[in-house]
Amino acid sequence: MSGLLLTVPETGPGIVRELTGDQLAGLLTVPGLVRLTPAAGGRWRLRGNQKAGLVRLRTPSGGTVQLHLRPKLPVRDLLFLLSYSPRDPWRPEPVDAAESDELLPAVADLLARTARRTLDAGVLHGYRTVEEDLPLIRGRIRTADQLRRVGLPLPVAVRYDDHTPDIAENRLLLAALHLAARLPGVPVRTRQALHHLAGHLTGVHALHPGAPLPRWTPNRLNSRYTRVLRLAELVLSARSVQPDGHSPVAADGFLLDLPDVFERFLTVALGDVLARRGIRCAGQEGHHRLDEARLVRLRPDIVLYRAGRPVSVVDAKYVFLDRAAPSTDHLGQLLGYCTALGLPHGHLVYAATAQDGPRDHVIRRASITVTAHALDLARPPAGLLSAVAELADRITATTAGTRPDGRTARLG
Repeated sequence: MSGLLLTVPETGPGIVRELTGDQLAGLLTVPGLVRLTPAAGGRWRLRGNQKAGLVRLRTPSGGTVQLHLRPKLPVRDLLFLLSYSPRDPWRPEPVDAAESDELLPAVADLLARTARRTLDAGVLHGYRTVEEDLPLIRGRIRTADQLRRVGLPLPVAVRYDDHTPDIAENRLLLAALHLAARLPGVPVRTRQALHHLAGHLTGVHALHPGAPLPRWTPNRLNSRYTRVLRLAELVLSARSVQPDGHSPVAADGFLLDLPDVFERFLTVALGDVLARRGIRCAGQEGHHRLDEARLVRLRPDIVLYRAGRPVSVVDAKYVFLDRAAPSTDHLGQLLGYCTALGLPHGHLVYAATAQDGPRDHVIRRASITVTAHALDLARPPAGLLSAVAELADRITATTAGTRPDGRTARLG
């Protein structure tokens, strides 16, 4: 069966197309990829839904519908959000003209460049506990296992720490390199570079299909891997589509959830600035509860802590607005976070282009203020990071009970 290719921009009125019942069923197998509404003449209007990438869906009759979801942001700007790491200062790198407006080849090229810089300093090794039976003693004898044996004393049941490249960091990187090399539209030279880099990771076991991603914790030893691992996690998370409340659905392609990209960037960039002021940013914590019975779960985007106590909360909203004007739902969400955390002030950060600066919204009868901020993602990297620093200044001032201009903050 022949396939249908649909190119849908992230924002704007979308596109209008005639769709067969079979093609429509294919699009509906994964709700939320695009917004579908009936149009005149029995046709359908498809609008973007905050996702970018390329995904191929199967129809019930065996055909395919291929969705090319174009982001609003230029690919160069989106690459900066994807790859930013304060420990590895961003350096602008050339993107070939053929790749400048195509997301998948550009992401694969970025991963190759970032991995090459990381691995040029050598492959990271770590210690891993191994239990096996050997004809000689290595490390410590597993006494309980050894005593259960009857007869010959060999082999010996031992446990030892092995200094190996087969650690979580390298497994993540290897899986991302292999996946990027299979993305559609990636030039031959980029595929060759990705395969060459994967060859550096000798002794690293490949992840089994469908297996959960290995967990890693940033520390002093793996600090030079931080940037490439953040990028690798995003690449690997884009290999499947997960509708709300459902299990991931395998997708032939690559799909970025743009609100997640924005939230991750804000958590890292804002956390870097605030860490110098003794404030820690914690993202997506799931242990917060709204009610006394602890039955209603809350998962704020970013909670700010000073000396172990929450001092503010930030919610990232990937919504392009002309001004930082929050909706009732957004204000209500922040009100819930502030109430549960016992905070007098919270912050909404929009991917907006507002020119009038932050705006305070004092909630009636609650003694809680929600400040709405606009962060223009289309600014050059230096300008965007400067805006994040200004945002950190204002948030820090509210945690101290004063406004950036020195006046007492209005809390209700």
